[in-house]
Amino acid sequence: MTTSSEEILLQVPHVRYKKGDGTLYLMDQRIAWMMENRDTVSISHLYSDIKTQKISPEGKAKVQLQVVLHSGVSSTFHFINRGGIQEQSADRDRVKELLQTLLPKFKRKVDKELEEKNRLLSTNPTLLQLYKDLVMTEVVTSEEFWTHHAVQYTQAQKTQQQAIGVSGAFLADIKPQTDGCNGLKYNITADIIECIFKTYPAVQKKYIEHVPAKLSEAQFWTKFFQSHYFHRDRKYVESKDLFTECGKMDDQEMKKDIQTGVKDPLVDITTFVDKSLDECYGMEVEKTPGSSGTVSQAMIKRFNQHSIMVLKASKNKHPEPESSDSSPSNVKGVEVSSNSISNGISSADDAHVNKKIRIQEKITYEDLDSSNDTSNASKSILNLSKVERYLHGPMPGSNAEYLSVNDASSINRNILNECKQWQGGRQQTSNLVSPAAAVGALGELSPGGALMRGFQEQSLAQLVPSDIEKEVRNLYLSLSELLNHFWKCFPPTTSTLEQKAVKMHEALHRFHGTKVKPFEDKLIRELSPLSYHLTKHLNQLLNVAYQKFNNWQKMKTLHR
Repeated sequence: MTTSSEEILLQVPHVRYKKGDGTLYLMDQRIAWMMENRDTVSISHLYSDIKTQKISPEGKAKVQLQVVLHSGVSSTFHFINRGGIQEQSADRDRVKELLQTLLPKFKRKVDKELEEKNRLLSTNPTLLQLYKDLVMTEVVTSEEFWTHHAVQYTQAQKTQQQAIGVSGAFLADIKPQTDGCNGLKYNITADIIECIFKTYPAVQKKYIEHVPAKLSEAQFWTKFFQSHYFHRDRKYVESKDLFTECGKMDDQEMKKDIQTGVKDPLVDITTFVDKSLDECYGMEVEKTPGSSGTVSQAMIKRFNQHSIMVLKASKNKHPEPESSDSSPSNVKGVEVSSNSISNGISSADDAHVNKKIRIQEKITYEDLDSSNDTSNASKSILNLSKVERYLHGPMPGSNAEYLSVNDASSINRNILNECKQWQGGRQQTSNLVSPAAAVGALGELSPGGALMRGFQEQSLAQLVPSDIEKEVRNLYLSLSELLNHFWKCFPPTTSTLEQKAVKMHEALHRFHGTKVKPFEDKLIRELSPLSYHLTKHLNQLLNVAYQKFNNWQKMKTLHR
C-alpha cells in the first residue's frame, strides 16, 4: 500500500508478474507492482537497491523488462497491453526511459572490494561459517579476519586466469539484431573486445587515441562495425573513414611478415602453389593475370592476416627462454634470420646448423634418450656377479650347492625328534578357569550385567542429534582456525609475533566465553549425560593453549 507522501511518476496498467495481472507504479523512491483488485503492493524495490535493468530483445513474443538488484535477486515484468506489440513496447519503453533517468540519482556506489568479499562468502560455505563464528560474535575484528583468516581464499582469487585463445569466427559469432529502423544492434562483451584487439592491433591503437577524448566507447564501436562490415571483403579505398588507415597499417604489417618469412627451415611456404599437373611432366604453372584485385583475394588476404595475428598473440603469451649456453647444439628452438651474421659465421652456415638442430629435435625423444638414464646419479646400480641367476633364479646345471639324499633324510629325522621332544616336554596345566566361572564372568561383563550397569549399547554418535553434531563441527572449525594462528606465534622471536600471540590469546578467551560456554549450557539443558563428553576435547585444546601462554609469560618475566 502506498503512503500519502509518495508521488507517483508513472502508472502503467496491464503488467503481468508471475502469472498475475496488475499495475506497475514508478514513484519518487521506488518501483512497485500491485495486483488487480488488491489494495496492497506485492512487489516493491527501492531505486537504491536496483543494480541494472534489462529488456527483452526486439522480435521476441513477450515484451518484458527485468530489474536486477545488488543482492542478485531479479524481478521480471511482462507487458500485456491489449493494443498489441506496439503498445506493449511503448509501455515498456516509457518505464525503461524513466528508470534510466531515476537510477543514476539513487545509484549506490558499492565498493569493489566489498563486492568481492560478499562473493567469496557466498561461494565458500566454510568461510561464511568462520565469518559468522568469529566476526559476528566479535571474537576477531573484520579487518583481522580478512587479513589473517581468509588469506587462502583471497590469494586463490588473485591467481592469474588462463588466457583464452582467439576463435577463428569470433566476429561471425556476434549476431546483430535489428532495431526496427533498418539498423543493426551489436552486443559485445569484454572477451570479444579483447579478441578484436589481439587480432587487429591497429584498432586498439585507434581506440587509445579516440576513446574517451574524441568519441565515446559506444560511438567508437559503432563506427568500427560499420567500417568492418563495409570493407570486410573489399579492398580499402580512399575515404574519410576512421578505420581506413587501419587497413593500410595491416597491409604494411603483412608485407613485413611476408618479407621476413617463416624462420623454420623445415617449412617452405613458397611451395604452396596450386598445380593442376605434376611437376615431373615439365609443365609450368600458369599465373592468371589481373587476379590481384579480386574480392576473393582480398578475403584470402584477410584470412591470412587473421591467422598471422593469432599466432603472434600466442607467441607473446609465452616468454622466450633465456639461453645460458653459447653452443648452438645445446639450444633448442634457435631462430636464425637469413641475413644475420654472428661470430664470423655466414648466414648459410647458420641456416645449415639451424636446420640440423630442427631435424634433431624432430627425431629425438627425451624420454627414450639413453643419456637421461646415465646422467641420473641418484639411481642405484646393481653389481651382479651372475646375471642369469638374478633374471631366471636357480636353474638345473648351474653352480649351486645341493644336498645329497642321505643328508636330507638325516636332517628330516632330526627335525622330527626335536618336535617329539618339544611335545613331550610340555607341562600339562590343570589350573584353568572352570567353564561355570567363565560363563559367570562373561555374563557380568555383558550389557546389563552386574559390572556393566552404566553401559549403554548405543554409541555416542547415535545419541547426538544432527543439529548438535553440526554445531560441534562448526565449533571445531572455528577453534582450529584460531589455534592454528595461535601456535604459529611460538616461539615469539619478534615483537610482531608477541603482539599476535597476545591478540590470539584474547581471541581464544572471547571464543571460549561467547561460543563454547553457551553451547555447554545448551547441552546441559538438552543432553545432560553427554555434555561433558562432547566438549571435553574442546576444553582440552583451550587449556593447553592457555597453559602455553601462561608459561611463556612466566619465562618472559623471569628474563627481565
